[in-house]
Amino acid sequence: MNTAATRIAVAYLATPGGDDALAVGAQIARSLGAHLDLCMVLPLDRPILAPLPQQERQDILSQNAAHWLNHAEATVPDDLSVTTHISFHESIAEGLIAQSEALGAAAIVVGGSGGGLVGSLSLGSVVNELVHSSPIPLVISPRGARYQKNLRIREVTCAMGTRPGARVLLDTALRICKRAETPLRLVSLVSIDPIPGGDDDQSARERATIHAQQSLETAKLVLPPDFPVTSTVAEGPTVEAAVNKLDWHEGDIIMVGSSRLAQPRRLFLGSTAAKMLRVLQVPMVVIPKEEGGDSD
Repeated sequence: MNTAATRIAVAYLATPGGDDALAVGAQIARSLGAHLDLCMVLPLDRPILAPLPQQERQDILSQNAAHWLNHAEATVPDDLSVTTHISFHESIAEGLIAQSEALGAAAIVVGGSGGGLVGSLSLGSVVNELVHSSPIPLVISPRGARYQKNLRIREVTCAMGTRPGARVLLDTALRICKRAETPLRLVSLVSIDPIPGGDDDQSARERATIHAQQSLETAKLVLPPDFPVTSTVAEGPTVEAAVNKLDWHEGDIIMVGSSRLAQPRRLFLGSTAAKMLRVLQVPMVVIPKEEGGDSD
C-alpha cells in the first residue's frame, strides 16, 4: 500500500458486505489522512434489461447506482472527504482495478461476505478474482465490520511467515504504522501440520524465531525511537489454531504477502492466508508480490 497515494477506493454495493467495506475504508482513510472514493462498476449487459437499447439500459443502471452511492455518501462522517464514481465494464473485477488505478488509489477495500470460504471473511466471485489478480493492495473486510466502534486503526499485525523475503510486505507495514502512528506487531506463524518433506517441529520453530527477530530488528532501524513494535511466534497444530492463539481487538488489521504463485506486481492469495481468513474477525490487507519476491 503506497501511503504517498492519499486515496482509498471502496468497492461499494448496496448490501451488508458493501457497508462493511465502507466502514473499513473509512477507518483506513481516517487513519492515513486519505480521501475516500466510493466506486461502483456496473455490468455492460443485464439479461433482465436485454430488450431495451444499450444506452437506455445503462441509464437505468446508472440512476440506481447513483441513488445507492448518494445514500452511502450521506453515511460517511463529516471528517472524511469522499467522492463517488460509476463506471461500466464487462468484468466487474477488471473495472474496479481500472477505476482504482485511474484514481491512483493506495488500496481497494472490498466486502468479504459472500460464497467461497467458511468464516467471517468469505469470498464472493468478484473478490475471489481480485485476490488472484489485483496489482493494487486489497483490503478484505470481515462480516459485521459495519458495526465496529473504533474510528481508527488500533494496531497493525504483519504476518511475516517463516522464510526470509517479501521485504515489500514489511516495508509497507512500516509506512502505514508511521503515517497512522499505529503500533506494529510482527507475527511468524508456525503450523505443525505434518507436511511431506517439510521441517520437523523444532526446525520450524527455530526458523520462525530467527526470522521474527530479524524482522523486529529491521523494523526498529526504520521506525522512530520508542515506537511501539513487538514480535512474536504463534504456534499451533494448524494455521487456524495458531492465528486463534493471538489476541485480536476491534480496530486491528492484519497484513499478508502474496503467494509464490503470484505474477510480479500482482496479488495471489496463498494457502496460509486463505486458512487465516476462515477464523479472522479483522480486515486482511493482501500486498502484491514484488519483482523477484518470495512470500507465503
